[in-house]
Amino acid sequence: MTSANIPNHVGLIVDGNRRWAKKRGLPTLTGHKKGFDAIKKVAEELINNGVKYVSAYIFSAENWNRDEKEVTYLMDLAYERVTKDLDDMNSKNIRLKVLGRRDKVPQKLLKAIDKAVETTKNNNKGTLALCFNYGGQQEVVDAVNQLIKSGKRSVSQKDIEDSLYEPEVPPMDIMVRTSGEQRISNFMLWRIAYSELLFIKKHFPAMGKPDAQAIIEEYANRQRRFGR
Repeated sequence: MTSANIPNHVGLIVDGNRRWAKKRGLPTLTGHKKGFDAIKKVAEELINNGVKYVSAYIFSAENWNRDEKEVTYLMDLAYERVTKDLDDMNSKNIRLKVLGRRDKVPQKLLKAIDKAVETTKNNNKGTLALCFNYGGQQEVVDAVNQLIKSGKRSVSQKDIEDSLYEPEVPPMDIMVRTSGEQRISNFMLWRIAYSELLFIKKHFPAMGKPDAQAIIEEYANRQRRFGR
């Protein structure tokens, strides 16, 4: 497989954690933990096979409306993984980026995120971009407001692209959603414009290295047209 057949940016909508747990008679929160484990496995395998950017939608701006116990657990779980996985990620030359708003996120978690981003900033094998407290529409609104604040009276497509959260993260080549749902759920709306879409029936905690390989193979078999 040539580099032209390998996606530059794979986007993952992490879906089905709670359903995976329920199907097995396990607590809902266990599903979230296993989902985080699967993100690490899938992202590393994609990057090991030449994918330069893997984005994962792990907590949306709307997820604050979930049960308080579940939200608290997700914040604690994110903190645990950002801190415990940092050395491993750094040793594997993987860079971390986090896209989303910082409001409402606990200060302890923000400090851990900032440390992980700073520690891995010079790594160049691949980038894991976590979409956390993220909404695609809000990202575009924030970009436009930033441009207005800078004095812009009219904006171009490039102006908006340059003002997105972490503008270095490129357009998405293929978006993958698990759990059989066929929605994009406000995920990277600007970057997803010409993305290929892949919907997988299995729940995200069940995803692993073979699935990462299958994503790359599926992409290689697609013919992208970009409106042509």
